[in-house]
Amino acid sequence: MRKKICFIVSSPGTAKGFLCKHIETLSSYYDIYLIANIIKEDNIFFNLPLVEIKNIPIQREINVIQDIKALLLLKKYFKKNRFDAIHSVTPKAGLLSMIAGRMEKIKIRTHIFTGQVWHTKTGISKKVLKLMDKCIVRNATNILVDGYSQREYLIKNNIIKETNSKVLGKGSISGVDTCKFIPDLQMSKDIREELKINPTATIFMFLGRLNKDKGILDLVDAFMNLKQKKENICLLIVGYDEEDIEKKVKNKYNNQIDFIIFYGPTDFPERMLQVCDVFCMPSYREGFGTSVLEASLLEKAIICSDTYGLKETIIENETGLRHKTMDIESLTLQMEKLVDNIELRFSLGEKGRKYILNNFSAQTITNEWIKFYKELFTEL
Repeated sequence: MRKKICFIVSSPGTAKGFLCKHIETLSSYYDIYLIANIIKEDNIFFNLPLVEIKNIPIQREINVIQDIKALLLLKKYFKKNRFDAIHSVTPKAGLLSMIAGRMEKIKIRTHIFTGQVWHTKTGISKKVLKLMDKCIVRNATNILVDGYSQREYLIKNNIIKETNSKVLGKGSISGVDTCKFIPDLQMSKDIREELKINPTATIFMFLGRLNKDKGILDLVDAFMNLKQKKENICLLIVGYDEEDIEKKVKNKYNNQIDFIIFYGPTDFPERMLQVCDVFCMPSYREGFGTSVLEASLLEKAIICSDTYGLKETIIENETGLRHKTMDIESLTLQMEKLVDNIELRFSLGEKGRKYILNNFSAQTITNEWIKFYKELFTEL
C-alpha cells in the first residue's frame, strides 16, 4: 500500500510558490494531500497530482478562537485519513499541525523553517513568536531548515539543536526551475517597451511581498539618493503590496516618483526579471531568498543585505554585492557602483548563473526531498 503524505500550509500561495515540483515528483511514489486556507479557488492546484485538497482556515495572525478551531479540524482530518507523514511550511501551519499530528500519533511529523517573523520583533511579541517556534520543534519528529545560515541562527537562539535539525542539499526550499529561467535579451527589450522605460536606463528591481521587513522603503530611499547623482536610472517594484508601501512612498516624495514603477504582483517572475540590470533584496530578515536565485539564474547582478538568511544566495563580490542591513547609505553605495561599472554587472550575472546551476536547480532540491522521505519510510 502506498504511503500517504499530507502537506500543510497557511496560504495556497506557499504551495504554489514552493511545493509544486516536490508534489509532482513525490506523487510518483506516495499519495499526496494538501491542506491550506483556501479563500477562493486557485486553478494551480487542479493541475497537481493531489489525492485531495482540504480547506482548513489556518490564519497567519494569532487568533486564539480561530486557531483552536483550526487545530480541532486538523486533528479530525488527521484521524480520518491516518497519514503516514505530515509536512508543514510556515509558522502557524507548523504549530497547529505538529500539535494535532502528535495528538493523533502520526509517526513522521516534519516542519521546515523558511524564515523567522520574530527576528525584527521586540518585547513580548518576540518572546511569544519564539515560543511558538520552540513548540513546533517539541512536537515535530523531524526539523528541516532551508539554509545553513538560518540553521546556525536558530541554533544560536536556542530554537533547534545540531542534533535535531538538518538542511537538504545546499539549501533552499524549492530551488529554481532551470528550464524556466533562461536569459532572453529580446524579452527584456519587449518589457522595457511595454513599461515605457528608456532603452539605455539602468533598471534596479525588487520582486517579492511588499512590506517594511523586506527593506522596500530603504530601497526607495537609496534609489532617491542615487537619483540625485544619476539621471538615467529606474526602479521597478514587483509584488503584492501588503502594507500600502506605494501610498507611503508617494506621500513621502509628493508623487515625484515617475521613475519608480509599482507593477503589482505577477505570476510570471521568469518574465519580469528579464528586464532588470540589477536585482535588489534589501531584507531585514529572510529565510533563503528564492527570488535572488531566480534573478541570478537570469544573469542579473545582485545586491542584497547581509541578513542571516541571504548568506548562501550569493558569493560576495563574485555573484553579487552585499550591503549592511537597514543601512541606506551602504545600499546606495552598492547601487552606485553597479551603475558606473557595467563590466562588473555582467561579470556578477554570468558567475551567478553558473553558481545557481551548480547548486540550486529545482530538480536537485526535489531529489533531496525524495531521498529524505525514502530514508524516513525505510526506518519505519
